[in-house]
Amino acid sequence: MKRINIIVIIVVIVLAALLTPIVWWYAEDEKPLNVAILDKTVPNETYREHLGVNWFLNHYKYTIDEQAYNLREHYYGTLPNDAAKQVEQKPFPADFNHYDVIYLADSYGVYKDDFTERSRLGERSEKMVGGLEMEEWQKIAARLASPKKSMLIAEFNSFASPTSEPVRRELQDYLGLAWSGWIGRYFDELDYYKNVEIPQWVVDQYGDNWPYKGGGFILFNELTEQLVVLEQKKHVRTAGIKVQFTDKGKQFFGKSANSEYQYWFDIVTPNYEEDMLARYAWDLTDEGIARLEEFGIPQQFAAIVSQEKRYTTSYYFAGDFNDVARVPSIYQIKGLPTVYKYLEKYADRSFYWSIYTPVMKKIVEHFEDKQIEAVNQEQLNYNARIQGKAFEVMKDGKWEPIVMKGVNIGMGKPGAFPGEAAITEEEYYRWFNQIAEMNANMIRVYTIHPPGFYRALAKYNEEHPEQPLYVLHGAWIDEGNLEESLDAYEKENLAQFQQEMKRLVDVIHGNIYIKPEPGHASGLYDADVSKYVVGWVLGIEWYPKMVVGTNEKHANIGQYDGTYFETKKAAPFEIWLAEQMDLITVYEKDKYNWMRPMSFTNWVTTDLLDHPSEPSKDEDLVSVNPNVIYTKGDMQAIGEFASYHVYPYYPDFFNYDRDYLNDVDFRGNKNSYAAYLKELHAAHRMPVLIAEFGIPGSRGMTHENVYGWNQGFMSEQAQGETLQHLFEDIMHEGLLGGLVFTWQDEWFKRTWNTEDYDNPNRRPFWSNTQTNEQQFGLLSFDRLKVKADGNTEEWGGTQLFGTSPSEATDFAVDYDEQYLYIKLKSELLEKASPRILLDVVPEQGNRSATTIKDITFSNGVDFIVELNKNDDSRIVIDEYYDMYDYLYSRSTKQIPPRMEVPVNNSGKFAPIYYALNKQMYLPEEDRVTDFSFYETGKLMQGNANPEAEGYNSLVDYNWSEDIIELRIPWLLIQAKDPSQREFVGNLHKDGAEASVKVEQIYIGAVFVDDENQVVDSLPKATGKVLPELEAYTWETWQLPKSEERLKPSYSILQKLFEAY
Repeated sequence: MKRINIIVIIVVIVLAALLTPIVWWYAEDEKPLNVAILDKTVPNETYREHLGVNWFLNHYKYTIDEQAYNLREHYYGTLPNDAAKQVEQKPFPADFNHYDVIYLADSYGVYKDDFTERSRLGERSEKMVGGLEMEEWQKIAARLASPKKSMLIAEFNSFASPTSEPVRRELQDYLGLAWSGWIGRYFDELDYYKNVEIPQWVVDQYGDNWPYKGGGFILFNELTEQLVVLEQKKHVRTAGIKVQFTDKGKQFFGKSANSEYQYWFDIVTPNYEEDMLARYAWDLTDEGIARLEEFGIPQQFAAIVSQEKRYTTSYYFAGDFNDVARVPSIYQIKGLPTVYKYLEKYADRSFYWSIYTPVMKKIVEHFEDKQIEAVNQEQLNYNARIQGKAFEVMKDGKWEPIVMKGVNIGMGKPGAFPGEAAITEEEYYRWFNQIAEMNANMIRVYTIHPPGFYRALAKYNEEHPEQPLYVLHGAWIDEGNLEESLDAYEKENLAQFQQEMKRLVDVIHGNIYIKPEPGHASGLYDADVSKYVVGWVLGIEWYPKMVVGTNEKHANIGQYDGTYFETKKAAPFEIWLAEQMDLITVYEKDKYNWMRPMSFTNWVTTDLLDHPSEPSKDEDLVSVNPNVIYTKGDMQAIGEFASYHVYPYYPDFFNYDRDYLNDVDFRGNKNSYAAYLKELHAAHRMPVLIAEFGIPGSRGMTHENVYGWNQGFMSEQAQGETLQHLFEDIMHEGLLGGLVFTWQDEWFKRTWNTEDYDNPNRRPFWSNTQTNEQQFGLLSFDRLKVKADGNTEEWGGTQLFGTSPSEATDFAVDYDEQYLYIKLKSELLEKASPRILLDVVPEQGNRSATTIKDITFSNGVDFIVELNKNDDSRIVIDEYYDMYDYLYSRSTKQIPPRMEVPVNNSGKFAPIYYALNKQMYLPEEDRVTDFSFYETGKLMQGNANPEAEGYNSLVDYNWSEDIIELRIPWLLIQAKDPSQREFVGNLHKDGAEASVKVEQIYIGAVFVDDENQVVDSLPKATGKVLPELEAYTWETWQLPKSEERLKPSYSILQKLFEAY
């Protein structure tokens, strides 16, 4: 009897132990959580791409519409039919307002190969369904933009192939990460005859040429189709790859992790290191690391990236974390994940139990606890105001006057036009730190930037509450439509502008999704930066004939009396401006109860002053007067200010107005710029901001200034010194401050005296130092691959003459996005001067030169680089090929032609000139100026290394004893687009747009004595004939390489701004 009782007790204990977790599970309350599972990769009824998340939700008792999640029903994507071997689409919902969480499991899709009955999958076959569509992403984005709490979880292959680039970019921007196309996986066996897991496309692409065996990684770039293999022992020390929590991840998840991961992953890097909760860890050899560097693959990359936003939290799993072949058939047992974590510790499903389930548990709990901060819209908010002649901001509950000192930021970067909105959040954030470290406090932008701008601004300012960066925000209007219609009231353009202003208000409040539109930024704007935007500066530099047209067409419009603005004695265009100022103010006040100081863009051309000395009628045709626009109502406490773009070299009256030229500044020097500022300030009843002033640090020049403050041919040092001079003038004349144009160099820009030379569709893809508009920035992107400083250690390139740099004669050539580089080493340089010969286009050029005696060329030479130790060096051009002569003598007949009749192979070379000004009539002096130009082909000797004490950015060559390093700007040898080896073609046959693409150019050299007699040559002359020159070619490129570098002008402004 006693034994029976013991058995009964044991049975009861065992049953209790078994049943308690079940009872406990059933005893817990269900938790409503509507999760939209999105899975387009469901080729069969295993549902493995969302099997894991479905089991997780059910085990932890999360319900949807008061029921458990059904694997076959509660998801959107593709519906499989194993019997029919086909799939149907289950479209995403019309909107996601019903859902709390959006789980993007996989968007790769289903392909015909998925229904093939064979052991090896992965054949590249026809897509049946796949890729995240823009319309689908926009529905997701609309839910994430709403003020209702939400969460997005996305996994590997959410944005990879076959998702389109625009969707990919928006999703990556939202998730806060960058992906260059690389994916990877570790295989225990790389021999695909032994391992059916190796995808079929690898077999098809490489066939018998696949030499790999043993363990290793296959890395593949889905964008470029490059494939890299890292072999065990050779590249990889320890087999496999692991997921490890970062310090922040350990803190968030409350545990550490170091778990083996066995499936495909993608190589992503977060915009901010602190957003990485987990990383991948692999053990590579030095050779393996070098292999990654060769292909630009990061050695360290993220496994989990998270970003906290105002209404949402986002997570990205850089792998198939939820993809699991099978899960327990039951989930109604408390603690089951912990049991399986130990039972399957060494199984292929261990990652699911050791990482995925605890990570998901914490993520969902964190979402449930997240609180949304309410926005106070009961009272009127404003953070800046005009007080008398001062601009004030609210800081720590008190109004403080500030000097407005900062920079303008455009939307250009190497490799992209501004309308592509290609600047990344990480780049903006880095720039904001650098701008603040320059002691600036203000940024001005002209139009809506991509979402990353506003997220980076919010992040920077939240991290630096004592030194925030404020923003003056512009609203852009289509300049082309204004110039075409000559009427600001033209309905279509006006409607677009007014829509843009309303969008802009929603953008700065982090409350809009903007759909993609060519030429505009788009995406999900969820960062509220309204407290950092301290003013509006509406519009553009107004085309004077448009202003006149608007005034004439609407002469009887009557004065404006709006809600917050009114006009008095205003012209119709000024009335139009007041209406737009009122519209944006009313919209923001009504929707957000916010207001801010108001201004509009103006420039010297349409200022309110008269300039009788101005030679060009259009530059003093009409005024746009801020004084006739008045604030009213609540705006009277906030105020308005005038904004002007003022440069010292244009319009031309800065060089000819006698009163300005004779005016003496606070230093005791004559200064027409300061004189103008003084008169401009005195003419306004409101404070004035110089919203743009600048000097380009470029080699090419467009305008001259009487004091040497030229538009171009200014070194980076001189750029900074001149900016300091101008800013001091601005401050001494009592203005609000000045904003430098511009922060970063802009490769897409053009200017009038070089725009006929290059290919307008390819400008962003190379750096043209001959075009001054490209180099106004304080931040350079030029790689300066060769520094031209006499130190040849960095030289690689192509050896044209001499088999190695150690030979007595060493002639090498290299290139980058800005220059063609030539290195010449020879003992002859001690006693002779080199003449470098360039044949850049076929079937043209001179086969002799009048300046080089007793030798003929086998090539048609287009350029000769004449290098002399006495600094009198230059590049000369075949007169037949001279674009300057063609444009201004033959095309427009402004100067006499160099050749009466254009003749190829004339033997004549000419200096390379650029135009500076056409003939002008000076009304006060009653005379006509000459056509002006300068020699841009003249070369400067010195040190071009930015790290050197004697650095000069204008230097073209360095001559150190028997070594010359020369850098030739591409446009100087008439390259229209070096990225595609495109040059100016036969002008006299095909006109100014003549173009030719070449496979190579030809280069050689002759050495001449003081009498211009040839003493030697490369290649060696045969008698008095120089043989065929050596061919040189380079790889074309679509995406330029670039390196950020702060110019010396940055440091000068840093010290200057510290004093204000």
